[in-house]
Amino acid sequence: MLKLRKGRYAARLAESPADVEAALALRAFCFRGGVGLDRDAFDDICSHVLVEEIRSGDLVCTFRLLPLTAGREIGRSYSAQYYELSALQEFQGPMVEMGRFCIHPDRNDPDILRVAWGGMTTYVDSEGVEMLFGCSSFHGTEAEAYMDAFALLKERHLAPKRWLPRVKAPNVFRFAQRLRRKPDLKRAIRGMPPLLRTYLLMGGWVSDHAVVDRDLNTLHVFTGLEIRAIPPARKRLLRSVAG
Repeated sequence: MLKLRKGRYAARLAESPADVEAALALRAFCFRGGVGLDRDAFDDICSHVLVEEIRSGDLVCTFRLLPLTAGREIGRSYSAQYYELSALQEFQGPMVEMGRFCIHPDRNDPDILRVAWGGMTTYVDSEGVEMLFGCSSFHGTEAEAYMDAFALLKERHLAPKRWLPRVKAPNVFRFAQRLRRKPDLKRAIRGMPPLLRTYLLMGGWVSDHAVVDRDLNTLHVFTGLEIRAIPPARKRLLRSVAG
């Protein structure tokens, strides 16, 4: 059972329809800029994680989890709608897809992301997960704003060939093919979404193209992380938060 309290925040799994509705409302606010609920067919088969401020009870972050027994189930994932993932069908261990990750835009406390990852670490350890994956989103659909970030992804963080996702979506930005520039590291890191930065710090990798998602007004890259590849010092840090 995922339940974690650390400092001002607590992470837990949704326990009621009201909890799930709160998560969907925060997603609508973050991804669609308005009221209502951000809902799709995957919500009914996922577990939803809530990160709340303990004192106020305010929901400050949410994401959902879809566990898979192994890569042969990768076609059930949300990501498989947008990426051709047949290479990952060969992955033998338990996997989990993390999706719809968002932090309330009025909350800038970095401890929120730390507690979210602490909660994820608790889940990964308890379930024996061997690969974490999902779609990491850049805000907006114009790639020009993120050229240095994409150049850095091409230079340092492309998926191993044995796992590399292929193109499936009709509208993509093939940054690994198109970009010839050397990244400006400061601009690249500044333009990188916090979730993706954390994946990369742990040894994560990305697809060689970004999907243009006009429904959610994002550009996203497929992101994978083999748990055994996380550097030992980073594992210790994550488990210190999870503990």
